[in-house]
Amino acid sequence: MAELKDILYKVHITSTSGNMSIEVKGICFDSRKVQPGFLFVAVKGTQSDGHTFIEKAVTLGAIAIVAEKLPELISDAITYVTVKDSAKAIGIIASNFYGNPSAKLKLVGVTGTNGKTTVATLLFKLFTALGYRCGMLSTVVNNIVDKQIPSTHTTPDPIQINELLVQMLNEKCTHCFMEVSSHAVAQGRIEGLNFTGGLFTNITHDHLDYHHTFESYIRAKKGFFDGLSSDAFALVNIDDKRGMVMLQNCKAKKHTYALKKMADFKAKIITNSIEGLELEIGERNVWFRLIGDFNAYNLLTVYGAASLLSEDSETVLMKLSALTGASGRFELIMPGSKFTAIVDYAHTPDAVKNILETIEHFRSGIEQVITVIGCGGDRDRTKRPLMAAIACKYSNKVIFTSDNPRSEDPMEIIKEMQTGVGPTDAKKTLVMIDREEAIKMACMLAKEKDIILVAGKGHENYQEIKGVKHPFDDKEVLSRMLKMFAS
Repeated sequence: MAELKDILYKVHITSTSGNMSIEVKGICFDSRKVQPGFLFVAVKGTQSDGHTFIEKAVTLGAIAIVAEKLPELISDAITYVTVKDSAKAIGIIASNFYGNPSAKLKLVGVTGTNGKTTVATLLFKLFTALGYRCGMLSTVVNNIVDKQIPSTHTTPDPIQINELLVQMLNEKCTHCFMEVSSHAVAQGRIEGLNFTGGLFTNITHDHLDYHHTFESYIRAKKGFFDGLSSDAFALVNIDDKRGMVMLQNCKAKKHTYALKKMADFKAKIITNSIEGLELEIGERNVWFRLIGDFNAYNLLTVYGAASLLSEDSETVLMKLSALTGASGRFELIMPGSKFTAIVDYAHTPDAVKNILETIEHFRSGIEQVITVIGCGGDRDRTKRPLMAAIACKYSNKVIFTSDNPRSEDPMEIIKEMQTGVGPTDAKKTLVMIDREEAIKMACMLAKEKDIILVAGKGHENYQEIKGVKHPFDDKEVLSRMLKMFAS
């Protein structure tokens, strides 16, 4: 419990009506979760407007309302507070209500189009190996030390974030590593959080269904760095031309990393093979278990962040060299089978290109590359033909299939993908809407030493169709098919 006036500290208030000293038992922005003594924050969402549920919240026992505009009928028994932006207000309110937990541990945020999950996961594993008790908020899973909590969003809502941070403090965590999505920044989900550091991986084509323009998408990413305090650090990839953009008007201590340019943290790829990476990093040559150029960047990001968190560089490199990446990120399935099979979460044009270029690097020239790929429904449609074109450019055979079609017709999604495929490449494509059958077909087509890539879903263990999540795991299906065709 906390007094209303205290949990509104630093909120941009435009007007108040009622008793500001009342004790608040809980906070929520979902009217269905309101209990007696709660504060209800009316937020305009993408699907519905919380302002239409103010009366319901009062009926369920809300004693205070925070909103951008008041309803026509108000009650003298209720305290009303109007704010300029209730989406931003809920973040600050949640942080205040839970006692500002982010200020009591070292919270590091990771943003970028690709690499967020791998970087956050590697940081969590690294600092755990260094002897710290850590938390992680990621696309794959939320971790509190060794306890795993299912993840529903890349970045949870502000109340969930603060509740999880409190649980981390209760478990004596000293560090938390979290993915920060562009949606989270735009929707104010990270408002009120005190970040020790912010990391930028890269920015490429994605989420234009939400942001509408690439410039808007860049501004959302940059908004994370604009909000860092002067006590924090910002570490950005300057091989990406938007890396320095992230640092413009940023108050945090500025640091850079790169493989190709001069930077504060620099690495050079010595060996890049299907077994792993050898990097010259921190004046040492170190072998890592991760694969591909893109993971060289991820490893360098983690090394730089650990250094800025005052960890010993030699110890960091030793521990980091033993780690594996995140689930479903360039994950080899049943290594040792007659052909190489890989599952990856790649669901943007740049990510698909990175994965297939990495595979191209490992090929001796005689192997076929067979790619199974689809595109998600109700998401950025402009990337569909781009992803299809890239898959065809780097593959000998491509099987277009269903990803998470959500409310869309999977065949219509595939037709949009096919608009990016020219007449020559069209000859190397097949269409199999059923994803399991598509994976089976890839295994049937593969000969010894061929390479199968199943792209798009990675760690996910479901397929979302018409609002229902059906059990489906690319890794499990591919493993089963490999056993079937092992002989």
